[in-house]
Amino acid sequence: MDDCRTLLAAVDFSPFSGAVLRAAGRLRAALGAELVVLNVLNQRDVDAVETVQRLYPAVDVERFLAKSKAERLEGLARLVAEQGLDPARIRRIVRVGVPHREILLAVEEERADLLVMGVHGRGQIAEALFGSTAEKVFRRSPVPVLSVRPGRPAGAPRG
Repeated sequence: MDDCRTLLAAVDFSPFSGAVLRAAGRLRAALGAELVVLNVLNQRDVDAVETVQRLYPAVDVERFLAKSKAERLEGLARLVAEQGLDPARIRRIVRVGVPHREILLAVEEERADLLVMGVHGRGQIAEALFGSTAEKVFRRSPVPVLSVRPGRPAGAPRG
């Protein structure tokens, strides 16, 4: 891990996102690496708005995308601040698409050396039917993946 220059932390605003960001922040500080925080706006949400637009032409998909991206960037900034991390040292990006694909593309495009992500996200029913984003990323990631699990904080005694 001595040559780890870029960390990518994928967060989905679930209750576990803070733990993912804390772990990534600690690693960033220890390694002196760049930290990129990623959130993916799911393509199925965009598709739903496009369907509504066909029924109600006043609905504007481009405005939805712009507003959603802005809100998510603000949410990432809040999450960074809540974890006590220096926002000047962290780059935030929002992508649109199928989450596991966008995470893997971001790993490549950002030249990440390590991916940090949680194992529990938002949709347990979708995960049961189609498999989790985390599982798909773990199987296909070209770089090591640090899995942050909910529960006992790192370093806390077992008991």
